[in-house]
Amino acid sequence: MATFLLEIGTEELPADFARLALDQLEPMVARDLNEQRLNHTGLSCTSTPRRIALIVEGLSLAAADLQEERKGPPAAQAFKDGEPTKAAIGFAQRCGLEPAALQIRDTPKGPFVFADVLERGRPTLELLAELIPSWLGALQGRRFMRWGSGERRFSRPIRWLVALLDELVVPVTLQGSDPVVCAGNRSCGHRLVSTSIEIPEASAYHQALAAAGVQVDRRRRRTTIAEAVDTAAAALKARPDIPSSLLEELTDLVERPALIQGSIDEASLALPAEVLSTVMRAHQRYVPLYDINAAVDPLALTAQDALKPQFLCIANGLDQAADSIRRGNERVLKARLADAAFFIDADRAVASSRRRQQLERVTFAEGLGSLLDRCERLEWLADLLAQRLQLEPETSADAKRAAHLCKHDLVSQMVGEFPELQGLMGGKYLLAEGEPRAVAQAVQEHYSPKGADDAPPSSDAGAVVALGERLELLLSIFAKGERPSGSSDPYALRRAGNGVLQILWDRGWRLDLPSLLDRAAGHWAGVLPSFAIEPMALAGELGDFLRQRLVSQLEEQGEAIDLVQAVTAEADGSQRLLTDPLDALDRLQLLAQLRQNSRLAPVQAVVQRASRLAEKGDLERNQLSAADVVDPALFEQPSEAAMLEVIHQLAGIVNTPGRERYPQLCEALAASASTLGEFFDGENSVMVMADDEAVRRNRLNLLAVLRNQAAVLADFALING
Repeated sequence: MATFLLEIGTEELPADFARLALDQLEPMVARDLNEQRLNHTGLSCTSTPRRIALIVEGLSLAAADLQEERKGPPAAQAFKDGEPTKAAIGFAQRCGLEPAALQIRDTPKGPFVFADVLERGRPTLELLAELIPSWLGALQGRRFMRWGSGERRFSRPIRWLVALLDELVVPVTLQGSDPVVCAGNRSCGHRLVSTSIEIPEASAYHQALAAAGVQVDRRRRRTTIAEAVDTAAAALKARPDIPSSLLEELTDLVERPALIQGSIDEASLALPAEVLSTVMRAHQRYVPLYDINAAVDPLALTAQDALKPQFLCIANGLDQAADSIRRGNERVLKARLADAAFFIDADRAVASSRRRQQLERVTFAEGLGSLLDRCERLEWLADLLAQRLQLEPETSADAKRAAHLCKHDLVSQMVGEFPELQGLMGGKYLLAEGEPRAVAQAVQEHYSPKGADDAPPSSDAGAVVALGERLELLLSIFAKGERPSGSSDPYALRRAGNGVLQILWDRGWRLDLPSLLDRAAGHWAGVLPSFAIEPMALAGELGDFLRQRLVSQLEEQGEAIDLVQAVTAEADGSQRLLTDPLDALDRLQLLAQLRQNSRLAPVQAVVQRASRLAEKGDLERNQLSAADVVDPALFEQPSEAAMLEVIHQLAGIVNTPGRERYPQLCEALAASASTLGEFFDGENSVMVMADDEAVRRNRLNLLAVLRNQAAVLADFALING
């Protein structure tokens, strides 16, 4: 058994490729080693900004032998008068045997020729020399490049290659590189520690790199950074603002992590905390520190009470250079924050209402008018939503005012420089100008949620504007004739659809979406410069799109797929029109609770038994009452009258508005099991498919009404079990 090391040495790699390449390389190598019958006990990949490394432990020195039986042509074709034919000779040659070594064996299809073939395993060194170039060529990433006059493509120029099987160099030459790169046993350490180091054997890799100033294990490097940040923050009684994306990026930016603590210029603390945090995290890769005792107000105009006057950064330099690195980072941050202060002063010199008028000069999308046109459509939608949701007059007024002003900061200098702050700066500017806090908060929140993990708006006015923002986008892009397809969704319409559902669920709002979309589609037809679809068709397509998002969102949340399908489909398996997303969630959660408590099966048994026979009838599925479709005069047994009583009871529940009807409906369906059993199998049972057509239809209608009433809750035929 041996240890194999492959190190691809490069110029500084993009942080995302240094991480994502590992997810490609490890499964690819594992697959190829298994295909080549190279046994091994462990495989791991790691990376730094200047290298991607692979270590395989317990690797066999040769591939395992392969003994296999190969089936050839029928014996009658392979041998004639005891002599091998061309078919037998060709088969033997392909197997590396003489024709005399072939055997004839009986099979269910008659005698056939067989060959027992032993394929000797090739030396590992030889196989690795063939595999390594293919591994490098298969790695994919953004913006690959060529260098020199070579044709090889990679994320950054490859400068060295280490390929060792224990202490033996694997003979590999990378064709297409300029200059040509040949594998060896020499690597490069940290730029400031060692330019070239020898790796005596594969198992000494980590030790050799550590001596050269490189912490090559990516997981350990990540842990080192996280622990250093937490320790420094705790000493300052602060909470580090270091999302996982920043931690991952820092891990892939340094080979020898060293924590540096810097100071923020006191004058800069007069800026909003989010401005400082965005500049530090997104632009400088620093870690902002929030005071653990401070309550962060998202509308606050200064960071004085929220942020500590210190920041943390992860350097790649030597310890003796720490003071110089700190001073350099402090100077850079001071300059960046001075720019931010200039932008804020310039923005506050212009009223938000004037900025809103400037939106007229900015095109939203081809055929959809300007950003001002979009703002006016959004304002109309916010007014309609407030009416449909029956909000308080004050909340409705705040939502409409926020919708009127919500895009003004898109033409501000601050958002032009820092797009991440859109909405946030708009709210702060409005509050500073004297707008009500509810209006400013709604403007600040109207982009939320930005994703599945983001919190929805916390205020009713903000939620209305956020709903309007997403519905306006969906209506406008669909009206223009564009749709998301496959992985292409340039306007993030799927995310917008998900946002509509998340907001409605979070606020507990019930909204008749088809009615709303019908009304909005008619309005869009009159105001949109480019309208490429009939209003009714637009509303229908959007309703279907949102139903698809509902199914996808519920499944992504981990809900049982069969229950999701059951609450989003009609009883005949067709798509159920999405009317109220909260109603669908209520029904799904009830079914899931019943399943967890083992109470779903009895309800399902009742409904499915009735549904199977009801399919033989022709009653419309919207018939929820026995009136006019069931004639008691045709009853022949008491069980039929008992069934009619059950249906009358269910009709009273089904026709009662509100979410409370669903558990009541389940209870009543489960309680009707004995009545249905008597109807089918008891002493007073009936033959549903009676010879008398009128009696048969009457009994089928009884069952069909029961099926239709149960379908108000779900399509039970789609539920497993």
